Amino acid sequence: MKRALRWYDYITVNIYWLGLSTLSQTLTPLVFPLLVQGFVGEETKGTFFGTLRLWSLMIALLSQAFWGMLSDHSASQWGRRRPFIFGGTLADLVFILAIGFSAGLTGMNGYWFVFVMAILLQISSNAAHGAEQGLIPDLVPEDKRGRFSSVKAVFEIPLPVILVAFTIGPLIAKGNMWTGIIIAMAILTLSMLITMLVPEQPHPAPPSKLNWAPFLRLFIMTAFFTAIIMGMGGSVRGLGRLLEGIESTSLLLILMGGFGLAAMAIAVGLGVWASVKISIGEAAKANPSFTWWIINRLAFLVGTTNLSGFAVYFLQGRLGYAEEEAAGPASQLMMVVGVFILISALSSGWLSDKFGHKRLVALSGIMATLGTLIILLTTSLNIIYVGGCLIGLAAGLFFTANWALGTELVPKSEAGRYLGISNLAGAGAGAVGAYIGGPIADFFTVHIPEIPGLGYVALFAIYGLLFLLSVFALTQVRTTEAIR
Repeated sequence: MKRALRWYDYITVNIYWLGLSTLSQTLTPLVFPLLVQGFVGEETKGTFFGTLRLWSLMIALLSQAFWGMLSDHSASQWGRRRPFIFGGTLADLVFILAIGFSAGLTGMNGYWFVFVMAILLQISSNAAHGAEQGLIPDLVPEDKRGRFSSVKAVFEIPLPVILVAFTIGPLIAKGNMWTGIIIAMAILTLSMLITMLVPEQPHPAPPSKLNWAPFLRLFIMTAFFTAIIMGMGGSVRGLGRLLEGIESTSLLLILMGGFGLAAMAIAVGLGVWASVKISIGEAAKANPSFTWWIINRLAFLVGTTNLSGFAVYFLQGRLGYAEEEAAGPASQLMMVVGVFILISALSSGWLSDKFGHKRLVALSGIMATLGTLIILLTTSLNIIYVGGCLIGLAAGLFFTANWALGTELVPKSEAGRYLGISNLAGAGAGAVGAYIGGPIADFFTVHIPEIPGLGYVALFAIYGLLFLLSVFALTQVRTTEAIR
């Protein structure tokens, strides 16, 4: 930036995160689950929602890297990042409108239409997302990046969660899905227009030749990880067919629940191992703690991501809400979690430095487990909110302390290459938990209908156990093994 930074630059550089996160908080936990439920019915909603999550998240992972690389090498007179943010947002609006119109469709035609639109939306939104990530590194001096990043965090987590909880969530709960979608579109558009005020300049140097090798490695990593998730999901479906003649509820819970937990654990462990092997090769053997750190990160995020993603279905089954009615309490629950993430995150850096990164990461896994247990043991919405508070506090601690721990485990000269693998954990968490978990919930819905919501109680219990698995993985991390 050629001129001095001004107070409003903190807003213009970061406000687009408000639009992106508002859109995500509207579609993923509210609109998509309800649309899928309406198209495929009660007995298979988990499976089909999981399929949509798997493919949309894997496409998002690749798209973000692809568009980010293109914006890095852009020679546009309008700046490197803004053309991608502007164009991506315009395309977003087209696909969001199409998703809204899909509510008038029925059956599998409606589902596959939404599926395709969700994929296209991920491609377009990540064109803007990948470019937006470059604004702070491009324009902000290093001594001010911490302050800009803190403003980014506010726009990215608590503000959109509160907005959705008090505006969009209640509208969808009353059956006004279109109004909720239009509000999300308006926030996205306004945030994009404000971002266009960023004083971005054309890149001073001619664009260098694109190096496609990192993207090719990411593509191979993603393909392997997707294949592993699909394999584990297929094995869960196969076991379900084998168990169809068993009538004992307790035996089914043990067999299907235990196998589901094992399938997710294998997907996490094997997926991370394959990803690290492809990305850094033989160097992984000299630093096994790095692999265990990624496993810890992915196992924890599988729990937090999918507790949110399946919240509507859980509240429908556990508390008896009608389809759209569950959107209201689900958005309120996400608000509670988001607010406590913010509260926890504000102090987590100091706590992590004082008591140690590993201790805080371990504490976060235990707290999230307790929060999940509270949610499972009650049918009171207020007590469920208490469980959400604990999970929010745990997540806030985890996001700061886990990342700080990861920075200790990577060679300083290749930190970007190593830490880039953690992006797979972010996208893979939703894919693992939804694609493998959806069929588990559907199995109990079909075979034990006399206990409403049992499938999602079992599924949330698995997520709670994955929090404990993340703590076990942490015990294998040794910071002294880091490559220097």
